[in-house]
Amino acid sequence: MSDFRIVERLQKIDVDIQRNQLNYHAKRVLVSKEFTFDAAHHLHHYEGKCKNLHGHTYRVVLGLSGYTDERGLMIDFGDIKKIWKQKIEIHLDHRYLNETLPPMNTTAENIVVWIYEKLAEALLDEPRYSGACVEFIRLYETPTSYAEARREWMEGE
Repeated sequence: MSDFRIVERLQKIDVDIQRNQLNYHAKRVLVSKEFTFDAAHHLHHYEGKCKNLHGHTYRVVLGLSGYTDERGLMIDFGDIKKIWKQKIEIHLDHRYLNETLPPMNTTAENIVVWIYEKLAEALLDEPRYSGACVEFIRLYETPTSYAEARREWMEGE
């Protein structure tokens, strides 16, 4: 009754599918990857609870767009993770953000733009990501509160 079946043989490149068939289209696509990090901070010139040292488990969503290559990939999810770990997270995870980020008030609004800039810079530094763009960064400070930076805002203003 079930439609489940075990595949008898795997498809083989250049036998069952030709290399020129791997990329199905020539359209721009968006890929997204999420990460979390824990960090402490406090806000300056602010009269609320956040003026005191406190921490968050932040959640960040990275949205990148571009055109697929001959394999049908725009950017490997593993490459996004590598960029995040090596270029961005090292400044954020289990850190006191007031020390590790450039001089700024460590609001979600400021941090999200910093993350946008770091990711955009990392893409420019790597020729194989030519044409890839950061479309948006969404930074959740709490499960229900986030700040967002979008390409049209970063490039258009």
